[in-house]
Amino acid sequence: MLLNCGQPLPLLRHTDVPPRVTENFILTGYRFPNYSLRDCLMSAFRPTNETGNFWTHFLPVFVFAYYFVEVFGWDGAPPGDDPFFYPLWNYFIGVFCLLMASSMAHLLNSMSLVVREVCFFVDYGTISAYTVGSSLAYFYYIHPRAGIVETRGARGHNGSQMDLGLTRHDPAEPFSSSYATTGFSVFFETFYIPSSCVVAIICVLSCCNTRQRWRKYRYVIRTLVFLLPFLISSTPVFYRLLTRSPYPSASSSFAASTSTPNFFFRHCLWLVVSAVFNISKIPERFAPGRFDIWGHSHQWFHCCTFLSILDELHMIKAEVRAILLGPTLLLPPATPPYLPGPTVASTYGVMLLLQTTIASIIVWFSRCANSIYGPQRDQLVEKHLKCH
Repeated sequence: MLLNCGQPLPLLRHTDVPPRVTENFILTGYRFPNYSLRDCLMSAFRPTNETGNFWTHFLPVFVFAYYFVEVFGWDGAPPGDDPFFYPLWNYFIGVFCLLMASSMAHLLNSMSLVVREVCFFVDYGTISAYTVGSSLAYFYYIHPRAGIVETRGARGHNGSQMDLGLTRHDPAEPFSSSYATTGFSVFFETFYIPSSCVVAIICVLSCCNTRQRWRKYRYVIRTLVFLLPFLISSTPVFYRLLTRSPYPSASSSFAASTSTPNFFFRHCLWLVVSAVFNISKIPERFAPGRFDIWGHSHQWFHCCTFLSILDELHMIKAEVRAILLGPTLLLPPATPPYLPGPTVASTYGVMLLLQTTIASIIVWFSRCANSIYGPQRDQLVEKHLKCH
């Protein structure tokens, strides 16, 4: 039965559980991998070495949602179901799935060794999907062309919110310069989203492989693997930082977007700190057994990754506000058709295709895990009962 109404199961030392379950420098607070669903859920309120890992990504779901919905109350913002917000909703889906999958993986992984593997496969998959959700938001809200190009004597036409306010420039009107160069335009408009998706799939495959291979260096590999999608998805931000602002300096849009660099630098800082915690295993490395329940590196890793996500959200919101404050956006004439607005296919469709691909990868690795750990299930339980 999945639900067990018995007494709470005892917590164990690292020598009393399968080696597969143990973590470096964590000596106590382990759950044997034979918990029922109810036992797992109740363990969220017990001092296990996974309790903090659960709460440090479960509670942030509500904090993130609180700051996320603020956008829809802004003056001039379209309704929440307007196509303008499709990329933002996909970003929300990516973050929500990441936080929920992470917290549930840490809560439910003691049901069996097979379930443990599946939980973390799903965890890696949602992290990869989150990076594509970020890319969609960056593409439509921080894209080099999603801004105002300064012109001389240009008469702008108001664009609709569905196309992010991007309009064609009148060919009869002269212009001074374009914001996005031709080479970068080709990359952003043709290869940026596909590249993000391909890299996300590579990350899932690599991280799932570390469950069986390269075990000694698994934390280093997983951290470095996710550096690549960060570099790809952040390309529009890097471009924005290395060039002039697309908004006239006297405009309200310019003022709204001035906080973008600060939020991005903080976003990067928290990611670096989280990587240090994840690789170094500080502080438990220096005092094994002292931080088994509270304060070990994975909890700090969770806190820092959420703070990075929160600053990323504030950065995206700043760019959304800038676009809403500058609905008349001009493009130079000698360019391909203006950046089309978000559609169901270009946002939800992309995420659905990616999630389907990731799900198939998870299923394949899960079947492999079941073939390895499934036959060991009864033997582990019998051995555990004999010893206790």
